Amino acid sequence: MKAAVITFPGSNCDRDLAVAFEAAGAEVTRVWHKDATLPEGTDVVGIPGGFSFGDYLRCGAIAARSPVADAVRAHAQRGGYVLGVCNGFQVLVETGLLPGVLMRNAGLKFICKPVTLEVATTDSAFTRGYVAGQHLVIPVAHHDGNYQADADTLTRLQAEDRVAFRYAQNPNGSMGDIAGILSENRRVLGMMPHPERAISAQHGGTDGVALFDGLMGALALT
Repeated sequence: MKAAVITFPGSNCDRDLAVAFEAAGAEVTRVWHKDATLPEGTDVVGIPGGFSFGDYLRCGAIAARSPVADAVRAHAQRGGYVLGVCNGFQVLVETGLLPGVLMRNAGLKFICKPVTLEVATTDSAFTRGYVAGQHLVIPVAHHDGNYQADADTLTRLQAEDRVAFRYAQNPNGSMGDIAGILSENRRVLGMMPHPERAISAQHGGTDGVALFDGLMGALALT
């Protein structure tokens, strides 16, 4: 299985995400934001956390207009998998691949700590390795992680079982305690917490491992 991890100016979790994919058995290629194409045979694209382009305008807004963004959209539109973490989630909503927006945290402070998540659905390649209702401890590190959407969007996400993770104790004011959502075809996941920072006991926990292993297992079946 082949993973492509994008790097933007200001990305700081791209190496972590590449290591997580490699640990799950993927062949990883690092892709620069000015590249107009993805490596041939890419199965999954990883969009990492950080502060792409210094978070100017809106978090993820400039990254969503970079040359590689068109290639990521095309990959997703033909059924490819995409994982956006933290700033990557912000990029995905700015590209239109996921609905809603990520606003300033309700407390207007940067949050950096482990949080408890609840697995809201197991009906995706990303969450198939968990049990519905399972609690995970995954770190967050963001200033703009407050997920907001209009009432119709929230109703649709719930009705279509597209909320992947919820905060057990909401740290940022996100509507519906949402920590991560899926696209309509369930192949694009955006989440604010960092599963790539929870794949080793040296990180303080391994609750992120099943996400990467589950995804790689799903790809092996296709």
